[in-house]
Amino acid sequence: MTNHPEVKYGERAILEGELITFPNPRIGRKYDIHVALPEFTCKCPFSGYPDFATIHITYSPDQSVVELKALKLYINSYRDRYISHEEVINQILDDFVAACNPLEVSIKGDFSPRGNVHTVIEVHHRQEDNPS
Repeated sequence: MTNHPEVKYGERAILEGELITFPNPRIGRKYDIHVALPEFTCKCPFSGYPDFATIHITYSPDQSVVELKALKLYINSYRDRYISHEEVINQILDDFVAACNPLEVSIKGDFSPRGNVHTVIEVHHRQEDNPS
């Protein structure tokens, strides 16, 4: 049996993944989309230990909606990154807003306890009102 260090198709999809969107089918109607991603992982930038979390995204789309498979691949891209809980949730918010500019969005990271510490990070964004 030969051991091949080739990149697997799933790893390739994660490496190539980006947040993509499609047109909102109900522009003008305010509605909320709730997404839970219960298998989030990243690495502690100090210890290198893995961190596990459930990422909750709630948003009201404006012109576009984030495609769910693309979101899954994007979230999976964090699995080998050394990044703090605080930074990862803020980065997800920044990337999400850049991709689809929702009317409003909340991102919450509910991290599994490690060392008797349970951390929940939550960030919010709302489009600025454009005065006429």
